[in-house]
Amino acid sequence: MAFRGPKVWLWRWRRNPLKRRADAVEAWVLLATWVLTVLAGVLAGLTTARTVEQGMARERVEWRPVVALLAEQAPGTSDARSRTTTAEQVWAKVRWSARDGSTHTGQARVHPGSGVGTPVTVWTDPQGRLVTRPATPSEARTRATLVGGLAGVCAAFVPFVAGRALRSRLESRRIDQWGYEWARFGPLWGGRMRGTG
Repeated sequence: MAFRGPKVWLWRWRRNPLKRRADAVEAWVLLATWVLTVLAGVLAGLTTARTVEQGMARERVEWRPVVALLAEQAPGTSDARSRTTTAEQVWAKVRWSARDGSTHTGQARVHPGSGVGTPVTVWTDPQGRLVTRPATPSEARTRATLVGGLAGVCAAFVPFVAGRALRSRLESRRIDQWGYEWARFGPLWGGRMRGTG
């Protein structure tokens, strides 16, 4: 079992006659890794969150509710209870007119058993295509925070892994150097120890 003394904070930055150049390089690599990890994570997270929130704000401005009419009988049977919950809605073909007057058709969620010609509110983009209802400002903030956080973690992962790989390589090189120095000076040291006995 290897002996480990008490942990000394920032030992790579302290003056020490036994400190080698490799220790100083490793200290700078460690510092650069943490700085880049934090910067990459924060910048990517904030940029992504802002972009997502701006995109959703644009959707709230551009997407409009339109009254569409059922083009076919909706599957299922009409029930007063099912009209109160959206969980029991079914997909049916609807028809609506875009701002330019062109007619469009698509699938929308409607109450079961609704008849042909029943009005249904759908959301469309500026080109008249069906879209989902835009997110509210609070929903947009929550979604932007989640996506930004995920992007930040992913972006921070890259410099963190690169720094760990570089540090591992430096440590391997240092161990090889120790082995070389031990092979070179170990026999001299051992002979000196025998001579003093």
